[in-house]
Amino acid sequence: METCWQLKIMKSLFRCVIPVLIFAACLSGCESTPKPEPLYSWGAYETQVYAYLDGENRDSLLLKFQRELEIIKSTGKAVPPGFFAHLGLLYAEAGQEADAFACFISEKTLFPEAAPFMDFLLRREK
Repeated sequence: METCWQLKIMKSLFRCVIPVLIFAACLSGCESTPKPEPLYSWGAYETQVYAYLDGENRDSLLLKFQRELEIIKSTGKAVPPGFFAHLGLLYAEAGQEADAFACFISEKTLFPEAAPFMDFLLRREK
């Protein structure tokens, strides 16, 4: 009889405690994985693009982009895709062709998939 009572206790443990322990182990496993570092330093780039599309003054945007580039370089992180292309377009609109060319070439070098579009812009600005 004593064995039957012990079996009942063991069954109740397996039914109640073991699932709770498995659930707790799963939750702790999810929490312990570190968040991966982003590939690029986006900073305020997205809001600056929105401001450009919203019609913000080109000269103030140029200053913001230049400041953002300095911040990105000082942190040692990578410039996001399209950053140099957009900065180059702002330089081209301001009539600073040499700076625009340098930005387009930087974009083309860092992101080879942008080469066809950068080549188009380089031909257009000549």
